[in-house]
Amino acid sequence: MQRNRLFNLITGGLAILIAAVSMAATPAQTTINLEFNPENFAGDKIDNPYFPLKPGTRFIYRGESEGTPTRNVTIVTRETKEILGITTVVVHDIAYEEGVLVEDTFDWYAQDKDGNVWYFGEATKKIDEEGNVSTEGSWEAGVDGALPGIVMLADPQVGDTYQQENFPGEAEDMAEVIGFEDSFCVEYGCFDNVLVTKDWNPLEPDILEHKYYASGVGFLSAVMVEGGDEQTELVRIRPRPDKDDD
Repeated sequence: MQRNRLFNLITGGLAILIAAVSMAATPAQTTINLEFNPENFAGDKIDNPYFPLKPGTRFIYRGESEGTPTRNVTIVTRETKEILGITTVVVHDIAYEEGVLVEDTFDWYAQDKDGNVWYFGEATKKIDEEGNVSTEGSWEAGVDGALPGIVMLADPQVGDTYQQENFPGEAEDMAEVIGFEDSFCVEYGCFDNVLVTKDWNPLEPDILEHKYYASGVGFLSAVMVEGGDEQTELVRIRPRPDKDDD
């Protein structure tokens, strides 16, 4: 999964981060400015309706990338990781193309007391056809100038624009709420009042995606609308066994 936002880090006995979206707003947009305060977090529960992360849940997605069949397995693990004094939830995302592993990523999320879900980075490994492994795209808030971002707002409204990743020059994903679908269907099922976002990365300006989220379920689908031919959709949700598998 991909994301974006901009913040200023204030250090001292108590670390406080001021989050401000780096993209200038148009009249149809509202930039989101959130104060990120470690004291505004408690525990590792993430129950935002559009981005719930219940430990033990496994999401299965299928799609295509330039005509190649893809499969993604997203596992909300029971593990946590402390970043900037916050207990984050570890999510394991595994991507396949034609049944071959191409990416293995661990993402870190936490929800503040207001219900906003923050993104603290990822440790990713990309595997090419020769078996070479690259960690390009990995980042962690608080390391080398990287700062946390927002992956889902507590109360998303049309025009809200926010930065999901903030590692300048490496990870700068952005998102804008562009609407709500009355009805939207994927293989897993049909849903009402589906949140739709426009997602892009200033480092790759020719690529644009639309993403869809259902209340109570979370991420449903992504469709690349500019820059390529790629789409994925939710096909199944099931509990995770004690040991991760595919």
